[in-house]
Amino acid sequence: MASRFLQMLAGGVLALLPLAADAGGLDKLHRFLATTASARADFHQTVLDAKGALVQRALGTMEFQRPGRFRWTYVKPYDQLIVGDGQKLWIYDRDLKQVTVRNLDQALGSTPAALLAGSNDLYASFSLKEGGEKDGLEWVEAVPKAQDTPFQRVRMGFDAAGLLAAMELRDSFGQTTLLRFSNLQRNSPLDPGRFKFAPPPGTDVIGEGS
Repeated sequence: MASRFLQMLAGGVLALLPLAADAGGLDKLHRFLATTASARADFHQTVLDAKGALVQRALGTMEFQRPGRFRWTYVKPYDQLIVGDGQKLWIYDRDLKQVTVRNLDQALGSTPAALLAGSNDLYASFSLKEGGEKDGLEWVEAVPKAQDTPFQRVRMGFDAAGLLAAMELRDSFGQTTLLRFSNLQRNSPLDPGRFKFAPPPGTDVIGEGS
């Protein structure tokens, strides 16, 4: 389950610009990206099937440094890692001792990771529109323009301060993955080594570069 989501995911310190009280989701998205060069947060992931039944819960951390560098780490209930190093996308399953590697440009073309770690030109890959207010958040709906993506839409929720608080992904199987972020830290220094990956000895490497 994590692997499916992972495959979908796949400047200096800047102050958050003041937001009008009635700023919509699109305004908050663009301000967040314009003022965020890097970020780190904890996340809680819930996966629901097409009928809304709970499939899975998971915990982890996410980090990104724009452009094109990110790290998603699952700590419960499984141990998996995804790293975008600017050129390659690495998906590592420690239990299976297996890593899948892909070209990052192709993997990021229309994925949720492109919304956070990619360029600001979101309209090139996504159709964006206001998603309304729900659960105290202002939402943006992003629909990929490409036809061969593994998901149908991504929704991003921003809190009153303009910080990313949630992402909701609906895939082509009708499943919904909801991510809730906490302890979000913007523009704090991140170790460049966090965005590098070398397969451990004995690991099977599948895909480009294998």
